Amino acid sequence: MSDMPIELSLGPLLFNWPAAQVEAFYARIAEAAPVDRVYLGEVVCGKRAPLLADALARSAERLGAAGKTVVWSSMSLPTNPRERRAGRTLAALDDLVEINDISALADRTPGAPFVAGPLLNVYNEGAARELMARGCVRLCANVELPLTSIASLARDCPTLELEVFAFGRLPLALSGRCYHARAHGRHRDTCQYVCDQDPDGMAVRTLDGQEFLAVNGVQTLSHGVQIVDLPPAVLREAGVRALRLSPHTCDMAAIAFAFRRFVDGEIEAAELRAAVRETGPPGALVSGYLRGGAGLRAADQ
Repeated sequence: MSDMPIELSLGPLLFNWPAAQVEAFYARIAEAAPVDRVYLGEVVCGKRAPLLADALARSAERLGAAGKTVVWSSMSLPTNPRERRAGRTLAALDDLVEINDISALADRTPGAPFVAGPLLNVYNEGAARELMARGCVRLCANVELPLTSIASLARDCPTLELEVFAFGRLPLALSGRCYHARAHGRHRDTCQYVCDQDPDGMAVRTLDGQEFLAVNGVQTLSHGVQIVDLPPAVLREAGVRALRLSPHTCDMAAIAFAFRRFVDGEIEAAELRAAVRETGPPGALVSGYLRGGAGLRAADQ
């Protein structure tokens, strides 16, 4: 596995951006970002989905024409009949899709290929093998997993493609309640899409003022920004086939170029971190989980 190429993918947009901004963002990705695969779709809040449907459809065409592989992603926590119908429609597609809620597999043709997203709970080889039996061909590992556990998955499931969440605020948890709406004195049903005020998530601090988490509607994220800066040879040896970059308002094309140069051995970890910091990420760079430590551990410690 040590000489296996590492792909770059762009994960689904987790935040609530205006449709025009979304379309402009993916146009730049299509034209300028060296990513091999782009995941599209609303995975956090089903209320946002109709607002972006047309922009994402046009973006999918543009990305495909630019040679990117487009994979549609399912909702992570469907809570009403409309969201469940959308999940069933996506699961019924013949194309490769990303599953972020296990209930979607009930409507997936047994054996039809799919990607297991990082919002599924897959922490051991048994769970991975069960998904493979249902058609899973790629797994984006849970963000809490250390590289040693990912390597164990690779050894036990050698045909399973393993993807690692390599850049962005880490998706940690989901709730039936909307934190964003609550923070503004609103209910989820009358939120008025207030999450659009925080395009990289709303910072959450402890009573002592320490930067701690971020909130994105019903989703809890890390405040720090994950960066996978382990040597590419180490990643390949562990069976990592792809690195996932999560969209943020910083220059994602520049970040993709930095990661491409890093995995190709053209720059070192310190240069990768410097290039990413220049784009203005929304939090400090962290990389503790992959090293088997606390997730908020600074990347350069």
